[in-house]
Formats: sequence, structure tokens, C-alpha cells
Amino acid sequence: YQQNPKTYTIVKQLLAEGNAGELQKYFGSRMEFGTAGLRAAMGAGISHMNDLTIIQTTQGFCRYLEKNFSDLKKRGVVIGFDARAHLSSGGSSKRFARLAANTFISQGVPVYLFSDIIPTPFVPYTVTHLKLCAGIMVTASHNPKQDNGYKVYWENGAQIISPHDKGISQAIEENQEPWPQAWNDKLIDSSPLLHDPYAMVNKEYFEDIQKQCFYRNINKETNLKFVHTSVHGVGHKFVQLAFKAFDLSPPFAVPEQKDPDPDFPTVKYPNPEEGKGVLTLSFALAEKDGARIILANDPDADRLAVAEKQESGEWKVFSGNELGALLGWWIFTCWKNNSRDTRAIKDVYMLSSTVSSKILRAIALKEGFHFEETLTGFKWMGNRAKQLMDQGKAVLFAFEEAIGYMCCPAVLDKDGVSAAVITAEMASFLATRNLSLSQQLKAVYDEYGFHVTKASYFICHDPKVIQQLFDNLRNFDGKNTYPKSCGRFKVSGIRDLTTGYDSSQPDQKAILPTSTSSQMITFTFANGGVATMRTSGTEPKIKYYSELCAPPGNSDVEQLKKELDELVNALEKHFFQPEKNKLQRKTE
Repeated sequence: YQQNPKTYTIVKQLLAEGNAGELQKYFGSRMEFGTAGLRAAMGAGISHMNDLTIIQTTQGFCRYLEKNFSDLKKRGVVIGFDARAHLSSGGSSKRFARLAANTFISQGVPVYLFSDIIPTPFVPYTVTHLKLCAGIMVTASHNPKQDNGYKVYWENGAQIISPHDKGISQAIEENQEPWPQAWNDKLIDSSPLLHDPYAMVNKEYFEDIQKQCFYRNINKETNLKFVHTSVHGVGHKFVQLAFKAFDLSPPFAVPEQKDPDPDFPTVKYPNPEEGKGVLTLSFALAEKDGARIILANDPDADRLAVAEKQESGEWKVFSGNELGALLGWWIFTCWKNNSRDTRAIKDVYMLSSTVSSKILRAIALKEGFHFEETLTGFKWMGNRAKQLMDQGKAVLFAFEEAIGYMCCPAVLDKDGVSAAVITAEMASFLATRNLSLSQQLKAVYDEYGFHVTKASYFICHDPKVIQQLFDNLRNFDGKNTYPKSCGRFKVSGIRDLTTGYDSSQPDQKAILPTSTSSQMITFTFANGGVATMRTSGTEPKIKYYSELCAPPGNSDVEQLKKELDELVNALEKHFFQPEKNKLQRKTE
């Protein structure tokens, strides 16, 4: 019996052709449910995102929540979606969100389903704000257009961490047969259990972020012009509202990219991290309208890229680490000068992930607040922030180099909407001091020490090669020995978060949690350099991140950059061995 004629037809066609290879790809293995939830292409079969796999996933999640919350039927869950859609399989974020809502409602669980597209951070915001048991966001963020995803938040408003992923995964395995009314999403429209939080959140979120607005009078007067692009995603309306909440004139929106379009027609990849290619239309509009600053969200508006026109007429696109340094400096300065927060500085915290720049550590040391590093990914920062807040601490800011920023305690995840408007206020304030963002960044580095970073990745589709590459690093000069040097650079410390080894700890055991399912090794070098190699959870990439930190007063930046370039070249040559391992370089 066919429930979705489109996926049914795809499978029927393959059967008729006797195409065993494709059928194996569609039905050979189920999508894995991890801490990031699901992320896969839309299409037929259990290896793809479609009506059936969404129903099965939600049935498992629902049973897992019933087991964990005795008051699930009182509190309920929130579900949001972006604007992704896939014509050939009939899948769309909205359709998936409605099917998920139907699954919960069929079991008597109240569902707060957004009636329209929203930025991802609205889901964790709603979980916290309405004290719900969980949240689901249907989005594939900045992935290619054929992909979709299913992102899960726990009652604390942060993304899930282990062991919840394993528990949910097991529950999905145990609940694969669709429940009686699983496909009939029309049922929810007349259900008293269905609520729409759209109007409430659109009011209260924008009230909450105003606690981070400190220079309303400057915002009203500023002559600074901004360009904003939502890269065919959901961000346009919400960034306009955020500017209004801060009394800033609305940013110029890139007309070709402001409306949601699941085909992302003007970009090769809808990922502002990929740099200038995604910003071509923004540069053109900024030149036309005389704007000096560009703010770019990814399609689900949880991340932010920023570019600024330099004196030379060139555009500088800030790296995630550079914007992290600026926002960290700004948010701390605002807290110190304007905050009505009476907590002592010893109760103030900032966080960043272990592959991000340690600039916050340098600022914290000099100013007297706390800095902590977490594992990679906002799930760790969100969960740690909640723990600290529950102990009465103030968590002012958290960031990761992949252009993710958490600037408001109301959202325990990265939020590109609040980050965009806070960046605009910072730029407007600096303009009254005749400073650009670039000049202020240099001032931050002058005061706290230069931090130069360089990150990239290699693409590798063969898990065996990846495994071998990391095994080689763990058995470099004979069994169980790590490299003592990398070209001319002496290695002074090793932390392996796959095995739990850390040479710098008295008992040689790493402090951060370890995970055998992903690869991650950090090398510290005698020259003060740090480099981390890790596998990606969502893409076939081996990534690396490197940084050189100088103490304040060492202002020879060019020399630092040259030294880091040489370190990275040695890392690629000796540790990655791209020719031998047939690795594909990141193409600019």
C-alpha cells in the first residue's frame, strides 16, 4: 500500500530495472541517529530522509521521552522547520515537521508546532521559555540542497549529548512499524493538543535579546549602513525584526537571496563559511548602497559571517575566530561598563570549543573572569553553559570557529540572529570612536596577544584510509608511539580524545570526555603552536585547526603568520600525506 506515491514510484522503477546496486544504497543501512540527530539526503529508502523514516524516528523519540518524563503529556514538545523541499521525493521540512507533530499528538502529547519557517535558535528558545520536555528542528542548516536533517534538543534547552543519542537510536529500532494514523497529518489541525508558538516567540524572543542592547541612542543616530543576506534561507524577516528591536535602521537585504528558496539558485553551496563565493551578490549590493559591513546568515540562521570594506577598497571576510575575538571583547566590555548584573567577576564565564582560538582564554586571564574549553560542537557548550547557570554563574558568551556564536543566555545554542544585531551595535559604537571592526580586532590582539589561526580540511570518502591515517599517528615510531616532531617542529604534548590519552596530565588521562567513535588528536609544539586533526561528524572530511598565540607585546604578526604557514605545511606533508592517502584538498 503506497503512502507516498513519489518515493513509491522511485523504488518501483528500481525494482523494474533490477537495479540491485541502487536498491542496496537506499535500503542497505538505516540512517544513524547521533547527537546531531539525523542528517542525510531526502529520497526513498531507510538511508534517506522521507515520510517513513521521519515517522519511525519520531516514534522512537516519543517512546524515549515517555520513558524519561512522567509529565510529558502535560509539558509537551516544540517542533520547527526551515524552507527545504525536494520535488522528486515529495519531502519537505514542513511535511516532516507535520508528520512528527502527528506522531506525538496521536500519543496524547501536546505539540507546539511553528506555523511558518523559523531560525533554528527559536526551537531551543521555546524549550527553555515554555519549560517543554524536548524540541525538534527539521533543517539541514548549510548542507547541499538535497539534504535535510532532524535536530533534537533536551529539556535543558541544549542539543542532546550521549547517552541520549544511543537511547533514542535503540527506541527507533524498536518502533519501526508506523502507528495506525501515522501518515494522516491532517488529523493534527483539529486537535486541541496542537499549539502555534509563532506569534508569542516572535514577540518575546525580540524582547529578550534587548537585554544585550546597550547603546540604543547610538543605534538610532548611526550613519553606518549594513547589507544582510539570508542566502535563500529563513533569516531575512528575523534579522529585520532584530534590527528594529535595537532601534537600528533596517539592513539592505540582498534581493536575489532574501526569500526562501530550496534550490539555493545563486550559490554553489549555501554555506557562508565557504567565504567570498557566497558573498558575491552582497559585495555588489554593498558597493551600490555604500554599505561598509555585510552580515550573512546560513540558511537556518544559526550562524553568521561578517565582512567589512577596508580603507584599500578590499573586502575582509572575518574568520570565525576573529569574530569570536571581537564579540568576546565587546560582550565582556558591555558587561563590565553597563551591566546591571551584580555578580562578581569570579562568577563570569566564557566558553569556546577545543578547536577554536584561545583568544578568550587570554582575555579571561587578563580581566579575571573564567574561560573553559569544551569538546567541538555547540551541544557541549550549551550543556556546560546550563550547568554553570544552574550554579548561579553568568555565561556571557560562547563560540566556535565554524562561525557559531551564543551571545544571549536565552538561547543555549548558536544563534545567528542575535549575533548579527549585536555585531551591528558593536560596529555602530566603534564608528563613533572612528574605529572599524578590523582596527578594533588589531587593538584586541595588541592588548591580549596576537592569535593567528589557520584551518582547512581534506576530503576522503574511504573510512579505512581515515582509520589508517590516525592509526599511523598513534604508531608513528613503532607501536604506541606518537610523533616526536613534525618536520622541523618539535612536538611537546599530545592529547588524543579518541583514546583518552593526554601527555600533559599527571596520570596521562585526558580531562575532556573521550569518544572512540570519532578521531581527534591535538599536538602542542615547542614553538607555542597547537594543531588538532579530527574527523567530521556530518561530512566525509578530515579537518585540521592550527593556532599560534603570542604574549601581549609581540607585534610581528607577519612573522607569526609565516611560522604558522610553515607549521601547517609540515602538518599536511608529514601527518596527512595527501598523495599517499589520495586525499582531496579543500578547493577554494
